[in-house]
Amino acid sequence: MATRFALNPALSAAPAGLWVFSLLCDLLHLGGAEAELWPRLAFYSMVGGFAAALAAGALPGRASITLAVVALYAVNIWLRYANPAEAQAGMVLSVVGVIMLSVSGWAAAETVRVKGR
Repeated sequence: MATRFALNPALSAAPAGLWVFSLLCDLLHLGGAEAELWPRLAFYSMVGGFAAALAAGALPGRASITLAVVALYAVNIWLRYANPAEAQAGMVLSVVGVIMLSVSGWAAAETVRVKGR
């Protein structure tokens, strides 16, 4: 049981890191970087983050915001898969998702600071 708790920070960081990297890829594409590479890399990073979030049990301890983020990225993945040429809506969802992840991280840190757990 101690191993599960020791892995929790690593499991929580994987989806967030992949989703932030996905947004970075979107921004690089928007800025004019190689058109073929960045949207594809953004999509696969997003899918990897979604899979990591599911493997982590949707990041226990931050359920309400985090489950909303996971649902948002599920919609984002579906939109990008259904119509890859129309990526602007997906970029907006990625920005909203990263903002929500930031709020979730802040809330978790505040809980640890105030309650000590």
